[in-house]
Amino acid sequence: MVGFKPSDVPPPLAVKMISAGAAACVGDLITFPLDTAKVRLQIQGEQKVEAAKNIRYRGVFGTMATMVKTEGPKSLYNGLIAGLQRQVCFASIRIGLYDNVKNFYNGDKEHASIMIRILAGCTTGAMAVSLAQPTDVVKVRFQAQMNLKGVARRYNGTMQAYKHIFMNEGLRGLWKGTLPNITRNALVNCTELVTYDLIKEAILKHNLLSDNLPCHFVSAFGAGFVTTVIASPVDVVKTRYMNSPPGQYKSAINCAWTMMTKEGPTAFYKGFVPSFLRLGSWNVVMFVSFEQIKRAMMATKKKMDTPS
Repeated sequence: MVGFKPSDVPPPLAVKMISAGAAACVGDLITFPLDTAKVRLQIQGEQKVEAAKNIRYRGVFGTMATMVKTEGPKSLYNGLIAGLQRQVCFASIRIGLYDNVKNFYNGDKEHASIMIRILAGCTTGAMAVSLAQPTDVVKVRFQAQMNLKGVARRYNGTMQAYKHIFMNEGLRGLWKGTLPNITRNALVNCTELVTYDLIKEAILKHNLLSDNLPCHFVSAFGAGFVTTVIASPVDVVKTRYMNSPPGQYKSAINCAWTMMTKEGPTAFYKGFVPSFLRLGSWNVVMFVSFEQIKRAMMATKKKMDTPS
């Protein structure tokens, strides 16, 4: 057995939510530069700043190298604080609540159907976005912000960004892009959690691997690839719309239409490779960490509950 052993009893809701939030933060800490590179590739061609127009990004690692060269290594972690704030709110709900919501919809049935799993994923994804959207807006804007000499910074700190957006754009500014983000996260959550669920279940059912790290790794990698293919178009629209200044796009649908007419359908898959590298690696780190943190917490709880 690799890693902690599975618990004899199902983990309570609090353990699942804390484990999910912590595991997602671990995933962000490791893969954040890939996410920043993805955002820069997705918004390429939109830069209005003169000093930024001569900078071209080519591929995920080329983008990261260009950012380090022109803006310094810290630029790869622009928006990390907002990203961690987002994961604490976001992942703890969409991942931590998934099993409970799935069981609620499933009732007394022994096995949940794919439709029940999809419905559970949509529900927890929508709930998470509704709460954590302001943190996502700030994270994306920080990642898009270029740290170039002679170019005024849009925001100087996380709290200042929340305040600035509220003062200049109101509450609507903090929840900007909620509709495309709910759409994206319904797709991501369903695909990510349901695919992971199904792959892991199939592996264990056919005794290909035991319920340990290799099984979690394979399931998470498969979930990351399928999720990237399905969610990339919505992700690009979400990033463009959330990063746009007031008035540039009338709505998320208008943003998508503008992309289609001006840049063609390939625009919806801009940044696909970094999206996959990020989602694939993030899924592996997050799900492996989630399973291990959850089991570690249950092992600790068991020791504390056992009389000495």
